[in-house]
Amino acid sequence: MRSGAGGHVSGEDAVRVAVQVVANWERAPGKSMIRAGQVGDQKAAHPGASPAWNAPLAVRVDALVKKIGFLSFGHWSSSPGSHTRSASEALLQSIGLAVAAEELGADGAYFRVHHFARQLGSPFPLLAAVGARTSRIEIGTAVIDMRYENPLYMAEDAGAADLISGGRLQLGISRGSPEQVIKGWGYFGYQPQEGQTDADMARGHAQVLLEVLRGEGFAQPNPRPMFPNPPGLLRPEPYSEGLRERIWWGAASRRTATWAAGLGMNLQSSTLINNESDKPFHLQQAEQIQAFRDAWQKAGHEREPRVSVSRSIFALVDDRDRAYFGRQNQDTDQIGFIGAETRAIFGRTYAAEPDVLIQQLKEDEAIAAADTLLLTVPNQLGVDYNAHVIDSILTHVAPALGWR
Repeated sequence: MRSGAGGHVSGEDAVRVAVQVVANWERAPGKSMIRAGQVGDQKAAHPGASPAWNAPLAVRVDALVKKIGFLSFGHWSSSPGSHTRSASEALLQSIGLAVAAEELGADGAYFRVHHFARQLGSPFPLLAAVGARTSRIEIGTAVIDMRYENPLYMAEDAGAADLISGGRLQLGISRGSPEQVIKGWGYFGYQPQEGQTDADMARGHAQVLLEVLRGEGFAQPNPRPMFPNPPGLLRPEPYSEGLRERIWWGAASRRTATWAAGLGMNLQSSTLINNESDKPFHLQQAEQIQAFRDAWQKAGHEREPRVSVSRSIFALVDDRDRAYFGRQNQDTDQIGFIGAETRAIFGRTYAAEPDVLIQQLKEDEAIAAADTLLLTVPNQLGVDYNAHVIDSILTHVAPALGWR
């Protein structure tokens, strides 16, 4: 298994099985996918969900209305059955799925960023496009690898995307995961300083970004500028008020979760975390969330933090669902390694009939502790099917759990 700190094991893992049955499904008599453009006709848009809140010391928050969004890795490939065969299709379908999710009443469209891979590697043009095509849904990342980022340039890009969306950007950042190439950040022009690790470099970039997003000027103006300057020191532009409070850190351990809390970042916790005890994944993740909230309260921040968890959840409501996910045996946590030394635990996939799924999800302590749930989607199965996956959770599962 491959992922990393702040990374996610997504529904894309399921694609390895699912794409093998897509072609057979589509050839079967009487079977058809929802056609493009029909998503809005399938279900009227829900009103926006109420803003979620968190009790600072509560690990379990029952019957909490949750923000529910999707998380896409944006893969493309020429694999048999893939509906996403090029970078163009991955980008355009990502926009299309965000539009469809908003129509269905979902609350967020999030994207994972990987470099040197046939995935979404440049998030800000995509986020800006999604922001321009939607009006309510949160748009974000989970996560951007800060080892590759120029934090000042990133502040400009993020500010522009946030302004285009009307202040809906939720920017998830992290140390990143093992990549497709060795020390890929070096090709982007970044090297850890002497005595630093690449993780130290990523956290340093993150701290610079947070400082810049405060909006205070720091650059000495040219006395003979091309255009007139405002008075005082200058800052990167465009600046978007409030974005600093919408930065999230993808944490794989309790230590980095508490570090993020101290800096006033929200918490993203994925389907993959460091294996720090012999407890099941969801309990270890709930403990990570509790450690984060304890550190947040200790730091004395005035606002309440947000916490998201991601899950691969599939409600088996029709023959397509059962064909793609009904035969999978991923109902237990799995142990693996990130790199050579870090032992990690990978959360289970949930795939069952809605009544069974509801009972299973009731037992997930980490979902109960979070205010936001990101559904990892198998994007190569196409916009229409993934809209169906999201709609199935919103319609058949979320209301029974008090999430809606």
